[in-house]
Formats: sequence, C-alpha cells, structure tokens
Amino acid sequence: MSVGAALRGWFRRTGSEILGWVVVVVGVILMPLPGPGMVIVVSGLAILSRHYVWAQRVLGPLERKATEAAKFGVETWPRIAVSFLGGVWLAVLGVIWWIGPDIPEFEVLGVGFGPELPAQGWATALGLWASAVAAWALLAYSVVRWREPRPADVP
Repeated sequence: MSVGAALRGWFRRTGSEILGWVVVVVGVILMPLPGPGMVIVVSGLAILSRHYVWAQRVLGPLERKATEAAKFGVETWPRIAVSFLGGVWLAVLGVIWWIGPDIPEFEVLGVGFGPELPAQGWATALGLWASAVAAWALLAYSVVRWREPRPADVP
C-alpha cells in the first residue's frame, strides 16, 4: 500500500471525524457573534453524519425544514427581493462595524454600551460580509433549485 493510499484511508476515517468535530466547535464558538455560526455547525454535523447515526438523525429533520423554508422563500418574487435585501442589510452593517462610528452611551439590564459599537472592527465586519455572501449564495441556489416557473413568469 502506498503512502498516499494510507493517508486517504486515514483521512476517510479519522481525519474526517476530527475535521467534523473541529468545524462543529468553531461553529458553536461563532454562534454568539454576527456571522454564519449555525451554518458552520450544520456543516460539521454533515461531516460527522458519515460516522455517527445520531448526526444523521439530527440532520434529517433539519434538511426537511431547510428545504421547506427554501421553497417557501422563493415562491414569489417579493419574497426573493426581501431575502436579497436582507443580504444587502448585512453588507451595510459590515461596513458600519468596519468603520466603527461612535454611538450614544446607554445601558440595557445593567450592561453599559457606547461610545464604541460592541465588537466593532474588521472581524465582526468580515463575519457580517460572510453572512451576506452565504445568504446570497443560498438564495441563488434556492431560486435555481426550487423556484417553479408560474404561467405569469413564462413569456
């Protein structure tokens, strides 16, 4: 057996399992931050589903619900437009967090905010931009995959 074949075999078994767990942990860490934390967790579960039945069971209902939501979201052009504008909103928020303007000082439940935006800087901006790109990519995929042409749409 060649070294390359041995490495491929190791990665199929152990390496992909390690990668799946690392991706899940990174996703969990990113969940409270603006960004695609939940998408990363689901990606890790998809990798782990090759090794664990419990991960397959978790992904089954998630996949069905995600498919239903995607079909619903691209059923009409106004829904598609609102989804696209949601991505634009994330991109604009990324610019605002990158620039980091001063905000008024205020308090919520005893926690003070201001004069800087919470978590301002390039890391949060990149997370927001990554979320916008992911949203647009998923929207485009959903339109191509699940948008059914209506008689009014066909010339």
